[in-house]
Amino acid sequence: MRLDHGIIGNGRAIALVHPDSSVDWMCMPRFDSPSLFGRLLDQEVGGSWQFLTDGKLIEGKMRYVSNTNVLRTVFEGESGSWELFDFLSRIPDGLRHQTPLRLIRMLRPLSGRPRVKVNFDPRPDYGRETPELLPGGRGITFTGCGQPYCLQTNLPIDYVLNQQEFTLDAPRFFMLDHGLPPTPQHIDDIHRTMDLTIAGWRKWATNSFLPGFADDMVLRSALCLSLHAYEDTGAIIAATTTSIPEMIGEPRTWDYRYCWLRDSVFTVEALRRLAHFHEGKQFLRFLLDVTEAGPLQPLYGIGGERDLEEFELEHLAGYEGTKPVRIGNAAASQYQADLMGEVILCIRSMLVDQRSSFRDPEQWFPLVERLVGEAIEGFDREDMGIWEYRGKPMNHTFSRAMCWAAVHHGAYIAEFFGHSDEFTKWSDVANGMRDRLLDEGYDKELGMFIQATGEPNADAALLLLPSIGFIKADDERFTSTLDAYRNLLVRDGGVMRYVHEDDFGTPTSTFTICSFWWVEALALAGRLDEAVEMFHKVSAKANGLGLFSEDYDLEEKRMLGNFPQAYTHVGLINAAMTIGNLLRARDGHFHAWS
Repeated sequence: MRLDHGIIGNGRAIALVHPDSSVDWMCMPRFDSPSLFGRLLDQEVGGSWQFLTDGKLIEGKMRYVSNTNVLRTVFEGESGSWELFDFLSRIPDGLRHQTPLRLIRMLRPLSGRPRVKVNFDPRPDYGRETPELLPGGRGITFTGCGQPYCLQTNLPIDYVLNQQEFTLDAPRFFMLDHGLPPTPQHIDDIHRTMDLTIAGWRKWATNSFLPGFADDMVLRSALCLSLHAYEDTGAIIAATTTSIPEMIGEPRTWDYRYCWLRDSVFTVEALRRLAHFHEGKQFLRFLLDVTEAGPLQPLYGIGGERDLEEFELEHLAGYEGTKPVRIGNAAASQYQADLMGEVILCIRSMLVDQRSSFRDPEQWFPLVERLVGEAIEGFDREDMGIWEYRGKPMNHTFSRAMCWAAVHHGAYIAEFFGHSDEFTKWSDVANGMRDRLLDEGYDKELGMFIQATGEPNADAALLLLPSIGFIKADDERFTSTLDAYRNLLVRDGGVMRYVHEDDFGTPTSTFTICSFWWVEALALAGRLDEAVEMFHKVSAKANGLGLFSEDYDLEEKRMLGNFPQAYTHVGLINAAMTIGNLLRARDGHFHAWS
């Protein structure tokens, strides 16, 4: 099964819909709840929700309603054609939105007299439950993991329960609620809900700043990122799914339905650059809660949970038969020294930006002091690194650079708030850290920045050094790193995060965010034409809806890894923003009509 799915959501729930109409993945009532539909990880027992045309499951032409997260799929059958709209309602309500846990699917005939059948097969608790579907006054009710659900429709209930074919001669709707819906719905209510949801998303889109380069992909990436932000707490998840492997047949399967501080910080910054601040302010609220609760850790549950015990679901076949299917993530207990830097960068950009207002910005300074102190200590402390190795810790160059970033940018925050003593002290410390790292993290013989002290391997994370302000992109040490990495990491249309053996062998798939890091590094280093060419090669690896997973198998020409991957869409946005700015500067196009 290729990752041709579309993603729909509203900030409280997410679903993946395949072009054949099947809801292949959906967790309720939270992003990280047990799946209700899980065909993605087991086509037999995972559960799905499909519409058959003329008795067959056929693929339609799937597109988003322009500038929204509402999916429209058109099906052409022998008996006629019809369209399917899929969305989770997100209705504007003053300065907020109404976001009930409600998936709506609406079918409308287009031509002929299409014959359609509903296959509604929820399998709660990752397919371990087969619920009894009970007809009732408001529709079909069932229970999963002790939670109540209700399917309401204007089709006779018996047609759903008996999987009976019907003629689609008028609009039909299906509305799946977590809990009982407050009132029975009419088709007119569904049309109005869809119209308001479309209008709300389009309002969100019109408030976006776009770079003038690859604007369509940037806006789709931004809309995708917005779905990964959990409205209730402000947590931002790394991806919608768990256990889609980085390579078919290999045990590189991880659960990404949690809030990685690193990924979240980069997401907040990408959205801020596009003039969206709500997600960032909500995340900072979450950040303050989890940092006050204890020491930083790489990831949290979306409710701030710290214990994310990792275990395997033996009963599921896995994506295309690849096991294990993992729930939880053991990386939550790792020490990763880069975290302080990323959090400081987020605090700096959000507090200093005049467009984002905080009632008491000084409340953040004690946290800044704490993180700067931890970064100074962490500079010489071995860690597991950004790639979360499960072997031995090392003095990772990228982690140490982020410790420098915490101190350097912490000094900027201190100056901004008038703390002159801390500014002077931290600036001096940061300068010393930078000098040491330039000496210990750059291998003169190899002509490149290396993965870790004593480990002369290439590491794509180091492509970010100019972006965090550590080194200028035209510095000879960085340009020589680009030349070395071109031979070591760059493939035709993709970039490896590293090529040395890790805990599971030698990686073979390219890591798509690294591909966009490469693009941005090229652009910053003045190799703009090469950056544009590579951008188009990498962006062509998206599915038909402009969505990316984590990895790409160049040999099989397919996306792999968890999907959609927020980090990858962040990389696309940043690369496009940088290229757009530099192209305008180079060509003198500072106005739309110039």
